[in-house]
Amino acid sequence: MDWGRAKNVLIYAFLLLNLVLGYQLWIDMREQADTSLDFASLSESTQKVMKEKSIQLLCQIPSMTPQLPKITYQYVNGDSVGRQVTLGEHIESQLIFKERELVNALKQSIPDIANYQYDPQASEYATKSELERIQEAGAAGRFVMHTLVDHKWPLFNDQLELYYSEQRIISYRQSSVEITAVDDEEHQKMMPASNALKTLVERHLPPGSAIKDIQLGYYGQVYNSESQVAAPSWRFTLESGDMYYVQGISGDVTVTSPKTEKERE
Repeated sequence: MDWGRAKNVLIYAFLLLNLVLGYQLWIDMREQADTSLDFASLSESTQKVMKEKSIQLLCQIPSMTPQLPKITYQYVNGDSVGRQVTLGEHIESQLIFKERELVNALKQSIPDIANYQYDPQASEYATKSELERIQEAGAAGRFVMHTLVDHKWPLFNDQLELYYSEQRIISYRQSSVEITAVDDEEHQKMMPASNALKTLVERHLPPGSAIKDIQLGYYGQVYNSESQVAAPSWRFTLESGDMYYVQGISGDVTVTSPKTEKERE
């Protein structure tokens, strides 16, 4: 064997690999820059109010403004909470961070789990009734997942709760929903997240607030009816656990708090 030639081939292969990896890194960084804005991108008036009210922005501001319709959905069997189901085989809890492995581990018990998305913000904060469900399950905590609209946008009103204990997922509670688009609803362009943030800063957020996460999804107030309506909305999560939902078309604001379990506009 010509070892010198083989050595040269390996060197060129590694150089090519480095070029490919470098190009991919550049693409990823460019995409991240294209989809996120920072504090300096806000208007001077918004920055001024944030400084005056000591409001902190601890995350990037999404720049996407997709065109999305409202949706209607129904809870299967009219149950918005679901019943607790114990898993026959406990699952390693760290799989929550490995989407493919989690789906493979739970697809027999939860066939539609591939259409759910993990929500670390909702998992961190729990209301009194949610804490009671965790205790009822004999668990140390829970992971919250939301069903996806069009396999992309989380429906914040719907929750799949995975209960864990001793680093293993032991049971779950699922509020299954059926989702349909509103037939006569036009796809309308969302207001930018920066505009929604401006509204919150100037009219709603209390002084000293710290915004830790901004996410686009679907949300709607739940009424005592068989069919519910949800609209594309920006969700702003504060360090306090309060979540502000800004309707992406009308700009209406709804607040939920783990301390009160009540919605307020």
